[in-house]
Amino acid sequence: MPPIARRMADIQPFHVMEILKRAHELSAAGRDIIHLEVGEPDFPSPPPILEAAQRFLAGGHVHYTPALGLTALREALSGFYAHRFGAAVAPERIIITPGASGALMLALGVLTNPGDAWLLPDPGYPSNRHLVRSFEGRPVPLLVDALTRFQPTPAQVDAAWTPQTRGLMVASPANPTGTLLSLDEIEALQRTVQARGGTLIVDEIYQGLNYGVEASTALTRLNDIFVVNSFSKYFGMTGWRLGWMVVPEAYVRDIEKLAQHFFISPSTPAQHAALAAFAPGTLEILEARRHAFAHRRNALLPALRDIGFRFATEPQGAFYLYADISGLADSSETLARRLIEEAGVATTPGLDFGDNAPERHLRIAYTTEETRLIEAAERIGRVLR
Repeated sequence: MPPIARRMADIQPFHVMEILKRAHELSAAGRDIIHLEVGEPDFPSPPPILEAAQRFLAGGHVHYTPALGLTALREALSGFYAHRFGAAVAPERIIITPGASGALMLALGVLTNPGDAWLLPDPGYPSNRHLVRSFEGRPVPLLVDALTRFQPTPAQVDAAWTPQTRGLMVASPANPTGTLLSLDEIEALQRTVQARGGTLIVDEIYQGLNYGVEASTALTRLNDIFVVNSFSKYFGMTGWRLGWMVVPEAYVRDIEKLAQHFFISPSTPAQHAALAAFAPGTLEILEARRHAFAHRRNALLPALRDIGFRFATEPQGAFYLYADISGLADSSETLARRLIEEAGVATTPGLDFGDNAPERHLRIAYTTEETRLIEAAERIGRVLR
């Protein structure tokens, strides 16, 4: 067989998918499995979004859209930024993409030369480092911990910067920790990156899923950064595979060229469905779901603490708990496999999120109903006690 590209040796599997595969095997054998592993809301797509898609499909004209997305959707997003956050974002700067992953591909494609280094918080979302490597860049981990709420600091970025560094990627709210960066902190990071001639990419994929603090966007303060977002999490449209990105105007044409070749265009039915995402009735549904996530978080945290899980920081966003399990087991991977086999509870070992003490941590997603979360904690408690 012809040789596989060298970069593939550095591309690791998504380990949570192994847990998910085992969960499905056990379910097929008749076991009742509680899913706390995959970052996917359990709520169905909001009815107004489904109805908008059905109306569009009934017309039968399902054709390509422009590579940068429907003008109407870009304008709707511009209006959403203005009304929700008071941010002036021109629709011409908004790129509609096949999921947030498509947005990251476009951003890294126009920014990364072979050998360029990107600074990435560790722990962090695993696909980021593999996308950097796919464009012949070099992911450089920034080891973050509870002292800074698992977020990087300007001093840390400055110390890690080298002549080969291209930029910094951060997330707020973050996966797997659920922690936030304030707008002042994002501005401080941008000053550090800008002084070095680099680029800041801000992942706001979990924007809107905030607890005890108002949702915000870096775009209220900064225009010279890349901001990635998605219809998957707050808007509950995971399977529709639709995201967007806001970029400085000077990059739009080059991103458009890449999008034409990578994707032709984003999904046309998904874009027409998303036009209903900003309707008052849809937003009312989404806010009710956000409150439900907050109740789930507040129920699961103390239940897990009683068992012996430790939480150095409490999440203010997303729908994850990043638990320190070092008092319960020597290996999070071993514990995750024990919990699925003996308790019927699927969780994600820290191995997926980097090399920063992964054996000490489990990510637990509160993406199922509250009664099932409490049942999961009871099952875990019986196994560990």
